[in-house]
Amino acid sequence: MDNNCSERSMKPFVIGRKNWLFSQTPLSAQATAIIYSIIETAKENQWDPFPYLIFI
Repeated sequence: MDNNCSERSMKPFVIGRKNWLFSQTPLSAQATAIIYSIIETAKENQWDPFPYLIFI
């Protein structure tokens, strides 16, 4: 057993983490993290992220 799929889905989140250091407020960093999480969840379930964001 391995967790390669989970690790690959988190890669954009980890790369973006350093960019969040430059967020204006902690709330903006939190909002960015939530959006990343929603997008990666959609990708993991093989859904198109943009229509999914519009739907929710």
